[in-house]
Amino acid sequence: MNNLHNTGGTRQNIIAKVLLLLFFSVLFIVIMLPFYAVALSSFKPGADLIRYGLNLRLDLDVMSFKNFEFLFTGKHDYFMWFKNSMFLTIGQVTLTLFISAFVAYGFAAYDFKGRNLLFVCVLLIMMVPFEILLLPLYSLINDLHMMNSYSAIIVPGIANAGTIFFFRQYLRSIPKELIQSGRVDGANEYLIFFRLILPVLKPSFAAMAILNGMNSWNNLLWPFMVLGDQNKFTLPIGLKTLLTPYGNNYDLLIVGSFFSIIPIFILFVAFQKYFIDGMTAGAVKG
Repeated sequence: MNNLHNTGGTRQNIIAKVLLLLFFSVLFIVIMLPFYAVALSSFKPGADLIRYGLNLRLDLDVMSFKNFEFLFTGKHDYFMWFKNSMFLTIGQVTLTLFISAFVAYGFAAYDFKGRNLLFVCVLLIMMVPFEILLLPLYSLINDLHMMNSYSAIIVPGIANAGTIFFFRQYLRSIPKELIQSGRVDGANEYLIFFRLILPVLKPSFAAMAILNGMNSWNNLLWPFMVLGDQNKFTLPIGLKTLLTPYGNNYDLLIVGSFFSIIPIFILFVAFQKYFIDGMTAGAVKG
């Protein structure tokens, strides 16, 4: 009887695993189809994209490396946009991670009056859509004479509410005895943070670097509003300028869009071994 029960349980487990495998296989295909369509279209002429749009049709007769040749040897501003986006993303992500980590450390390590109220304010900020803050923020940046500068993009987001919340939850899972031991040894708070806390935060730093890096790299709306100098355009703005009422450069647009995925892919591959740990560790202690 026990053998029959064990056999039935094993069969159910196998069926459950097969169904789960099928589900994730279908999900993977659905997610990858757009990337496949963009990659395929990057080998086709722009006229084909205008005629048929993004499609999954493998037409070897029209496919070539001409778009890639034009990307690397043609006269355009693509790599200037690429360099601007790279500089902006690295600067914004670096400042956001460290400043948000400092703020989160204050919430997690200190008991001070009004701490819970301030943290509630952080949660409320997370719930406010950026579109609501758009006009007041634009007016503030204009009053501070920061228009048409990268500081107008970097400064408003360096204390990111979502990143602060994540780091705070992660730090709450770290024993306070670690901080107390540093204080007993005579270390000041900066030394404790950089020598004891920062190494422990590596997984969460990796997770937030990927998420903030993606947001900064793909950000279009806010940079488009505050940047007027074409030499400072980021990659999303630059690609948008290829679509005009007077003519569309689809050859550069499609291959440039495909090439723009590579930095984010490299970022994920570089930090993926920490990513899962960083995303799950913060949930250990609520």
